[in-house]
Amino acid sequence: MNGPQAHWLADGRRLHLNHGPIDLVVEAFGEADERRAAYAQAVARFQTILTELVEELPDLRRPASTRPRAFAGPTARRMEAAVVPLSESFITPMAAVAGSVADEMLAALLAGRRLERAYVNNGGDSAIHLVGGQSMTLAIAGTGHGMADRITIHAEDGVRGVATSGWRGRSFSLGIADAVTVLARSGAEADAAATLIANAVDLPGHLAIRRVPARDLAPDSDLGDRLVTQGVGALAPGQMTRALDNGLAVAEDFRRRGLIAASALFLAGQTRISGPVALAAPNKHKVKETAHA
Repeated sequence: MNGPQAHWLADGRRLHLNHGPIDLVVEAFGEADERRAAYAQAVARFQTILTELVEELPDLRRPASTRPRAFAGPTARRMEAAVVPLSESFITPMAAVAGSVADEMLAALLAGRRLERAYVNNGGDSAIHLVGGQSMTLAIAGTGHGMADRITIHAEDGVRGVATSGWRGRSFSLGIADAVTVLARSGAEADAAATLIANAVDLPGHLAIRRVPARDLAPDSDLGDRLVTQGVGALAPGQMTRALDNGLAVAEDFRRRGLIAASALFLAGQTRISGPVALAAPNKHKVKETAHA
């Protein structure tokens, strides 16, 4: 495996950091000196973040419980903290790995710096920094049906993380959602919640859904022998409604418990929204900057 890589994207504004499975796009807004220092801090932190995770990987692949475990690395601790409140269902810290890496890298970017806005986008799961009065617009996609909407997050919303999960994404899913996008207080919390909501969008035992044991696809998967979705055939409208309503019930429970701010669930052209429409609905206003989630 190649070591950590850092380079500027073609626009000269966004920093691309890559090491193994971690692929980040980082952008900061503020005074030039502050941005330069922030980017240097991010590059320095990136040198060891994957190595730290690999050292604790066996334990990170084990299911969480209501008793938090002690991890050495700060990113691993973020992962564990995000999944413990959700541990009434099967979940491992790996469900929050992308969002936790984004959070950790954003913290490194911001340390001692004065920035108006910033984001770290980890393959679609993002951590966001906004000072008072600032906002950021994100493009969300991944439904598999050509849908790409924009959501605007204001500093006052308290949302600092956005994540998307679903069977069409990079990670395995136990459900059939094309995509579930979650807005939460951190990237880690959004990532973990999106995983469980997407798992809940499901029709257990339906013959049109092709499932394979996770271990058959990735021998070291934290999901073990659990069946992960590999294909979804034709579903009747009522079946799609039932699957989405299953997921919406979980999303609403998380929102009532204060674990998420809002979510949007997508399946075969149907959509469910949980939370304030101002956060989750497409935003039609002109935007200045866009991050992609």
